[in-house]
Amino acid sequence: MKIARVPIHFNRDEFLTPFDTMFDKIVQSQFPNFQKEFGISFKHGSFPKVDVVDYDECVVIVAEMPSMTKERLGIDVEDGVLTISGDKHQLEDADARYLVRELKHSSFKRSFKLGDNLSSDVTAKFEDGVLRIEIPKKEHVESTKKSININ
Repeated sequence: MKIARVPIHFNRDEFLTPFDTMFDKIVQSQFPNFQKEFGISFKHGSFPKVDVVDYDECVVIVAEMPSMTKERLGIDVEDGVLTISGDKHQLEDADARYLVRELKHSSFKRSFKLGDNLSSDVTAKFEDGVLRIEIPKKEHVESTKKSININ
């Protein structure tokens, strides 16, 4: 008896999206004030996919962008919003017949609202298809509010 083999189309994003959503919910429940304090949200489904890491002195955004070049990237900070943009167009091969097409081949833009605790003095490094953006935290400012004892 022969078993017919049917090719299965595997869409990585469709498979991983429920796991991304579950991870986002776990992070939000464990760190409920992170978005409020730093203004960076954990929204999935955007490109480029990023890791956001909280350090004592800064917040770091890391994005993988294979086949991207530094010349095609842009990073802007305006009115407390950091925006990563790029043009990832590739030449089309007229004779190509794609069987699976999952790679992104278009322009993109992704923005992050910086909270009051983050500085706009952002630094960025792009090497081997990995973008690393460091956003320094502002010096902790003591509250000017005082409690006064009533005699």
